[in-house]
Amino acid sequence: MILIPSLILVTILVVQNILLYLRIRFDFQNHRKKLPENLPVVSVLIAARNEEKHLPRLLASLGRLDYPDEKLQILIADDLSSDSTLKIIKHWCDRPSRSYFAVEANQAFTRNANGKANALAFLEQSATGEFLFFTDADCQANPGWIKEAVSCMDQSVGLLNGITQVKGESWLAKMQEIDWWNTLGIVKIVTDLGWPTTGMGNNMVIRREALEKIGGFAHLPFCMTEDLELSRSIRKAGYRVIHQVSPEILVFTKAEPDWNALMHQRKRWMQGVITLPLFWLVMLFFQAAFFPAVVYLLWVSPLIGISFWLLKMAVQSFFVREFSSKVTSPPNWNDLLMFDFYYLLSTSNTILYYFWPSRIQWKSRKYR
Repeated sequence: MILIPSLILVTILVVQNILLYLRIRFDFQNHRKKLPENLPVVSVLIAARNEEKHLPRLLASLGRLDYPDEKLQILIADDLSSDSTLKIIKHWCDRPSRSYFAVEANQAFTRNANGKANALAFLEQSATGEFLFFTDADCQANPGWIKEAVSCMDQSVGLLNGITQVKGESWLAKMQEIDWWNTLGIVKIVTDLGWPTTGMGNNMVIRREALEKIGGFAHLPFCMTEDLELSRSIRKAGYRVIHQVSPEILVFTKAEPDWNALMHQRKRWMQGVITLPLFWLVMLFFQAAFFPAVVYLLWVSPLIGISFWLLKMAVQSFFVREFSSKVTSPPNWNDLLMFDFYYLLSTSNTILYYFWPSRIQWKSRKYR
């Protein structure tokens, strides 16, 4: 009774992965156009909380941005840090194009119940750019980040997602990198098809006019994934959401250091995932349900089970290599072939931990 449904399920996922690979291989969309002769003023907005370890690398990368200083405004908010984050920010903001804002205790959660969105709501008031760029304090931007994004922002575009690479030397970090390539490859495909799903808070550009039209961060519904809410609201306001994938727009982010931190991150992300459209939930279901189905096939018919699992791993690996090669050197084959074992463990633990009666921890804060 279970054999036929299991075969159908694993077949659907394998076919889905083949179609994803073919789309990336033969119909990859590049949104880059010619830069305007008169470059627009842009603002970079960053909210930082207890980031003394990572902030210097971000600031160094912002100092290398290939964009005229007189057209570039950088705004950084310290969100009630208990370490030396504010001191580092103050020291770096040593010229007119760089400004900081320190959120006070009586200003916490006054504009949005999400701490990061609250801090960005204060920065938003001071932003003068036609386009607002967002990244995180633990990221690093490429020098061509601003120019590449500006070249893609035609009048219909309200929000642009860039591409982010997870960096780290440990096995867990390499698995997270492959996980991001796989997920963002799917995000790229569905966005190009006209079904965008989310924003990407660590590499995102918003047209100022679009943000004002939706009322800014202060009017976003509370959500632990504020970038997802931004994408929804901007689409409802009549703007396009696009995804540009190129070496110039690449931003680097750190991997979560251990399983505990990874599960806290995924539990927060799940708050947004469960609100995705039915199409996405179905895709995610097939991704997660593949493993119990293939394990059952391994039990009743080892040859069939192994064949389907190897085929899925091979197609998935080709997909990740094809997508990541649009930006940088792809992951090695050894790591790609180990990815499914990580994915099985992380997915099952994420589902269990999501329903575990504990509060979400994010940036030294706890949320219900």
